[in-house]
Amino acid sequence: MNIDHIDLNLLVYLDVLLRERNVTRSASLLGITQPAMSNSLRRLREAFGDPLLVRTSDGMMPTERALAMQPEIRGILASVEKVIEPSIEFDAASSDRVFRIMTSDYGESTLIPRVLEGLAVQAPGVILDILTPSDMSFLEVEQGQVDLVINRFDSMPQTFHQVTLWHDTFSCLFSIDNPVAQNFTLQSYLESNHVWVSKTGMGAGMGITPKDTTRLGWVDEALLRIGHKRHISVFTRHYQSATLLAEQKELIVTIPTRAAMAQKDNPRLVLQSPPFDVPSFELKMAWSPLLQHNQAHQWLRRLIIEAARVVTLK
Repeated sequence: MNIDHIDLNLLVYLDVLLRERNVTRSASLLGITQPAMSNSLRRLREAFGDPLLVRTSDGMMPTERALAMQPEIRGILASVEKVIEPSIEFDAASSDRVFRIMTSDYGESTLIPRVLEGLAVQAPGVILDILTPSDMSFLEVEQGQVDLVINRFDSMPQTFHQVTLWHDTFSCLFSIDNPVAQNFTLQSYLESNHVWVSKTGMGAGMGITPKDTTRLGWVDEALLRIGHKRHISVFTRHYQSATLLAEQKELIVTIPTRAAMAQKDNPRLVLQSPPFDVPSFELKMAWSPLLQHNQAHQWLRRLIIEAARVVTLK
């Protein structure tokens, strides 16, 4: 195969095909007809001497060679994006750009206020559109439809760029009228009712089954390691709601410390470390390789990293 025989557009088409694994959907995303997409796939197969995508009972699946090429194709397209990116400097002070950031209310309540402080000084015209993890999928982020995702992640596509913003521990919140306030031990913790709160990863959330301990997250996994389970009365995906529920006399909320610290001056609540060891976790910021070299995007990432540093110091 000679490079003279490869149209760059074909690599764009292959990149989308390998992500979507569906000719019709790929054609729609690229704004071309389904027959044109099928013809492009035929040309790609001829150029590479490989089927690339094979129809199976589970839909179209990439061949071994296609899987091996996928990160390389993504890297080539990202490099091209860098070359053709306008060289005009991003002027934050005069910009009215809308940046879309996907984060849970943990990130929204702990990090975003500091980001807004930075925007007020450096870029008062910039607008943030905050999305929740269930609003979009990793695929849509990879396509550049969202500027950044900020969350705790169980897994992440290898093509994404990422940086750790901070590490956080866990803390417990409960009412001053809760009996455990007088004797907060592992035993009293286990004898209490609990609020479960979490939303990691991306995509639409699924309902939780209390017996499905493998999906309950860090706190319950830490308890399982020492041979215990807690009784969960309420499942929620919102940290702010969880802190309100902590005021109920019979409930304990175990959440990330930075989220719990927002209630440190609440006279109705007690803030305590868990009576057992829960490993810390990382808050990460990730973005599509398509946006890696975008100057406005680079500026925003620097602003957020600095905002995270300020939060960490507090």
